[in-house]
Amino acid sequence: ATTTSRRTKKALEQLIAELPCPECGGARLRAEARSVYIGEKTICEAVQMTVGEAVAFFGGLTFAESHEKIAQPILREINGRLAFLDQVGLGYLTLDRSADTLSGGELQRVRLASGLGSGLVGVCYILDEPSIGLHPRDNQRLIDAMRELQRRGNSVLVVEHDEAVMREADWLIDLGPGAGEAGGRIVAQGTIEQVMQVDDSPTGRYLAGKTTIAVPEKRRRIAKSRSLTIEGVTTNNLKDVTVMFPLQALVCVTGVSGAGKSSLVGETLVRAVRRRLTGGGPKPGPHRGLRGLSKIDKLVEIDQSPIGRSPRSNPATYTGVFDEIRKVFAGTRDAKRLGFTAARFSFNSKGGRCETCQGQGRQKIEMNFLPDLYVVCSACDGRRFNEQTLQVRYRDRSIADVLDMSIDEAAEFFENFAAVKRVLDALREVGLGYLRLGQPSNTLSGGEAQRVKLANELSRVDTGKTLYVLDEPTTGLHFDDFFKLLDVLNRLVDRGNTVIVVEHHLDVLKTADWIIDLGPEGGREGGYVVAEGRPEDIARLEDNHTGRFLRSMLPLS
Repeated sequence: ATTTSRRTKKALEQLIAELPCPECGGARLRAEARSVYIGEKTICEAVQMTVGEAVAFFGGLTFAESHEKIAQPILREINGRLAFLDQVGLGYLTLDRSADTLSGGELQRVRLASGLGSGLVGVCYILDEPSIGLHPRDNQRLIDAMRELQRRGNSVLVVEHDEAVMREADWLIDLGPGAGEAGGRIVAQGTIEQVMQVDDSPTGRYLAGKTTIAVPEKRRRIAKSRSLTIEGVTTNNLKDVTVMFPLQALVCVTGVSGAGKSSLVGETLVRAVRRRLTGGGPKPGPHRGLRGLSKIDKLVEIDQSPIGRSPRSNPATYTGVFDEIRKVFAGTRDAKRLGFTAARFSFNSKGGRCETCQGQGRQKIEMNFLPDLYVVCSACDGRRFNEQTLQVRYRDRSIADVLDMSIDEAAEFFENFAAVKRVLDALREVGLGYLRLGQPSNTLSGGEAQRVKLANELSRVDTGKTLYVLDEPTTGLHFDDFFKLLDVLNRLVDRGNTVIVVEHHLDVLKTADWIIDLGPEGGREGGYVVAEGRPEDIARLEDNHTGRFLRSMLPLS
């Protein structure tokens, strides 16, 4: 295929499947390299082991006396690096796992393990939410690893929302009090005890227990006759599991890292439902059957992939609200006098845009061996449009001024236009009122991108039979934003829809109608459904990792 259309490429990708090479079986090595054995394993078999299995394998290797002197320094290096990976909670990863399949949190923990192995001192390590994707059980291992770096004489600066990490910190700096224009100030700093005493600090109020997310007084009724059941799933490490997902409920899928959550939900359930509903999409993981789909007529998967990879894309264009805003400007007296249509106010087409930067507001400078650099366009000063277009104003604001507004400000500015306000209100409901309408999508975090997608779906009319699937929607969210997110998810369910959330955060788990817990461990030791039921049922289980942490969050009788 020689097409350059992004839409066509995306459609063709749905029909492509990756298969292991028939010659090497996916080992990527020639026959000669695959014929060398150490400890009855080839190098291909060795890298297919998890970190935990590799620790045991390389730790148990013995050699003849003549080879011992050669092997020991190499083994010491291998065992040290494996131990550090295991220490930061990555024991479930296989050694040949592709880096582009790792989550942001996993990738940071790999780098953290590298830092532990380097033995450097006097270094400042900066980590951005390393706890992403971590079950509460694994948090302490991450904290211990960061503390070990500090004990060696290094400084560790962590941008984090996780309560356990905050409670272990020597010094907290709380920025706020709001987001966007309402933020940018230090509202509290000091030890955790000092921050908890500052009433103006949203973080301090939550840590002190003055603000909490309440447990629902009554949970929704669960009926087996009203459920979606996927049978015999064996994707990746899953062990022939059959799982029931109650419909018209908020369902949380949880479990320790590497237990098989993404394999069950993302790689199997979502793909199987999409194929049955649309007849297309990627091939789902191996499973025997899918029952209960007659009660679902639409699937909406909301992940953390970017909503665009260039400055040309932004929340306004992704949600479609910019089309309505352009119509507003095209309807002004100045636009009609000049003969401007809505197309004139698009920065993606010729006519109204700045041709120097082609409507991007910034120009790309290729840096060869370094990442590309973007600089503000000198012709339009970052405003994207030419002077003639900017002369057209609505309520004394140009189209560039509107793109520079925050979503909160724009919602008030366009309050008389229902089509515009509906979308902007949805963005505010998911806690994104601080974003600028024209903020380039490549500057949004994964959590922000996911909430833009969620708002886009909220602004549409649902059928009452929609299945929503979200992967860790609390990523990047402060405690204060949880209220907004949970309110949105519960309103979707109250309309008759079903929401399935892959999540570790205890505040989300305790408000769920039904929990599906995978484990008991990660990697090959996981892949089982170890518990399912209401949060109170899970909390009463003695040997369950999730239940142990939920116990303190629920009023159990």
